[in-house]
Amino acid sequence: MLELDVLVIGGGLAGSRAALAIAQKNAQLRIGLMAKTHPIRSHSVAAQGGIAAALQNLDPEDTWLAHAYDTIKGSDYLADQDAVEILTRSAPEVLIDLEHLGVLFSRFPDGRIAQRPFGGHSHGRACYAADKTGHAILHELVMNLHRLGVRLFSEWYALELIYEDGDVKGVTALAIETGAIEVFAARSVLLATGGYGRVYRTTSNDFASNGDGLHLAVKAGLPLQDMEFVQFHPTGLHPAGVLISEAVRGEGAYLINDLGERFMGNYANSRQRMELSPRDITSRHIEEEILAGRGIKGQNYVHLDVRHLGADRIRSRIPFAREEGLRFLGLDCIDTPLPVRPTVHYSMGGIPTNTDTQVLDASLTPVPGLFAAGECACVSVHGANRLGANSLLECVVFGRRAGATIADRLDDRPMPKFNAHTYELRAEQRLQNLLRSQGTRRVADLRQQLQETMTETCGIFRHARSLTQGLSRLQELHDAYQQDLRLDDRGQIFNLDLVQALELRSLLTVGMAIASSALERCESRGAHSRGDFPQRDDSQFLHHTLVYVHQNLWRSGTRPVDLSLQSHDPERFSPRERVY
Repeated sequence: MLELDVLVIGGGLAGSRAALAIAQKNAQLRIGLMAKTHPIRSHSVAAQGGIAAALQNLDPEDTWLAHAYDTIKGSDYLADQDAVEILTRSAPEVLIDLEHLGVLFSRFPDGRIAQRPFGGHSHGRACYAADKTGHAILHELVMNLHRLGVRLFSEWYALELIYEDGDVKGVTALAIETGAIEVFAARSVLLATGGYGRVYRTTSNDFASNGDGLHLAVKAGLPLQDMEFVQFHPTGLHPAGVLISEAVRGEGAYLINDLGERFMGNYANSRQRMELSPRDITSRHIEEEILAGRGIKGQNYVHLDVRHLGADRIRSRIPFAREEGLRFLGLDCIDTPLPVRPTVHYSMGGIPTNTDTQVLDASLTPVPGLFAAGECACVSVHGANRLGANSLLECVVFGRRAGATIADRLDDRPMPKFNAHTYELRAEQRLQNLLRSQGTRRVADLRQQLQETMTETCGIFRHARSLTQGLSRLQELHDAYQQDLRLDDRGQIFNLDLVQALELRSLLTVGMAIASSALERCESRGAHSRGDFPQRDDSQFLHHTLVYVHQNLWRSGTRPVDLSLQSHDPERFSPRERVY
């Protein structure tokens, strides 16, 4: 058994910033950071467009309160306003902190950090490093982890939370390189495992985004929150699904249909902001154009056109978007529009936490020793729809907050005691059961059917009939996983077939949670659009959805929405019609 003071699971922005905050407070602590990949291969490096903060470099009229209002309006009023206040008040400070850590942001000619417009924001407040912002931030955080001596466990897979007597005491984990199982005892555990976009057929997420942290929580009997809210980014490069950053629209790109129209102006709720309307609205309108037969040449995509920006601006401000068009399709956006359509991008739902990042159980009581931050958590600053440039901000603000909270409370947390051998034997037995499985269904086949089911029954537009059918298919796939799975690789060393089988288990859990929550929410709000309930219903559904497994059955509950910012401005921060 390996003993640590703190174990962070997940090597992206939230996990790395949390580990760094702990080390900054007390470099003598034994801090471990565990990740399925090397930390700088985490999906955070794919974040392109920017990180929002009211620095006032582009717009001197911007304020944290304006940022908060945009975030809450963008969330379709489901965001918790106390958490949003922390997010937006902290934003300028954490941006300067990142700069001091060595992050190389793009600059205005006078040397100030550059900012640009982003969808749903009323002021230009997205700070950026060209269109490789996540890459720039994460590399500096990981370098600082090395500097402060944080121990990195790269290519380890967390198998189970050790959760005894209402207290989290560590995890069991698989060393992918060797096949060895290790028990980690820790005074505190932070889950920062990212999102779960791979539950859908087409996604901008990398291959590691399978909801593993959420599965750990569910298997421990803990709830998930707001899982019905899955964000489709408007501009996935068709057919690859990789992201064309919102920074491209922030620089002035047009969305064009087969008639040559900038069609966003044809819809009442997006005429003012056009291409810079929030992501849920923009994605729905692209899908509506396609369904109406106005996709390019009648196909299932529209055009993203930047030719009018000019070659110099494209090369200097959005170079990665140009590289993607060239690499995947052989198209140069300097002289050719890019084909785009919505792609699954972000998870608004996740493991419920309070504003100190403590994980909450089904009775909304903090779980001792367990914290969560970043995309796997639901604090909730995004509600029903996330604004662009707020995800990196959430990771940095609440990652740093998690680290500070954990470090401050460690004195009250003795090293846990438990029977490590019991957990090691249980993990070994479960892995051997997978390796010895003699069924007929391969992991890739089941995963593809899962992704097709989620895409067809729980996509941008939903209905009770399709959701019910989806849940039935998901149960069949779950049964096939349990009874008819086949692994071709039965070895111990770097068995990626085994890892993918474990990830499929996570994806099945996440799919059931999304579909169950979507069926429960009988309204349309943010990214959740029900054809049978097309209106938002604050009287019945201005609350968070909770789902969890109890006695092998999915259960549901609710959590109230915090509306504390109404004290600042009752008119703006009270739920109202959302029009742009």
